Amino acid sequence: MRIAVTGSIATDHLMVFPGRFTDQLLPDQLARVSLSFLVDELEVRRGGVAANIAFGLGSLGLEPMLVGAVGGDFAEYEVWLKEHGVDTGAVLVSAGRGTARFMCITDQDANQIASFYAGAMQEARDIDLGRVLGEGRRPDLVVVGPNDPDAMLRHTRECRDLGLPFAADPSQQLARLEGPQVRDLVDGARWLFTNAYEAALLLEHTGWGRDDVLARVGAWVTTLGGEGVRIDRAGRAPLTVGAVPDARIADPTGVGDAFRAGFLAALSRGLPPAAAARLGCLVASAALSTVGSQTYRVDRALLTATAERVYGAVAARELAPAWGGTA
Repeated sequence: MRIAVTGSIATDHLMVFPGRFTDQLLPDQLARVSLSFLVDELEVRRGGVAANIAFGLGSLGLEPMLVGAVGGDFAEYEVWLKEHGVDTGAVLVSAGRGTARFMCITDQDANQIASFYAGAMQEARDIDLGRVLGEGRRPDLVVVGPNDPDAMLRHTRECRDLGLPFAADPSQQLARLEGPQVRDLVDGARWLFTNAYEAALLLEHTGWGRDDVLARVGAWVTTLGGEGVRIDRAGRAPLTVGAVPDARIADPTGVGDAFRAGFLAALSRGLPPAAAARLGCLVASAALSTVGSQTYRVDRALLTATAERVYGAVAARELAPAWGGTA
């Protein structure tokens, strides 16, 4: 299955605060918060949701197409992505803006406070999917990830017009989008991805109930942090898969993107949703154990051993096609 991933491409500035954010929040002062956190560590890493997902798919042996907008400072990053199997031919290079920046502070409980500077990402609204995914490049699935809001809406509309199946992953942009926009992004998606908080936010913004969402999407995949993942489909009982319970926690940034890469890679090789969720959790655990969104390695032997230990021998054998092998 050929996958195109649209969305943000960014540089991550990751900082670590050796305390707890909650200890600094005064309940009677929340209307006028003014805080500054002295951080002990700073890591500058490659990131952006679309680039992270594409990196993961490429690391799993696929050849994803990355669709997004970057600045003239993208050259070194582009080489890195190409080395990891990513097709960057559909990336727009801005003439006047720099690549987006993600700035994030993580505390000792893995809570995060972040901000995002869009930069060149604002020009993603100018990308025409019909043109960049033209003759010979038509994908089997388009991931519409967090991006310039107008770009997200445009790409979703273009998928419908072109008859392209799409996965909706509004993610962090739910905080920015209005209800009608969220409804437009979700309606007709083959797959909808959120975490638990985003799921609640999506329902609040749209005014829909869970059944309303499930009537409009093929399946709703909700990541639950340390509790794993739940897959909901209309008329079926929820499917739940547990997370890797003893994964080492180094940095949660990009873990959800790694899950999506593993999940979609498994689907692309014909595996059922339960197996896809297991592979997603395995790849997420690998990402969680490293600092940065694209520093983990897909060690097939280690992931297979972890799958057998966590999910059992039968489940581990079922994942063999995900590595290009046989069950």
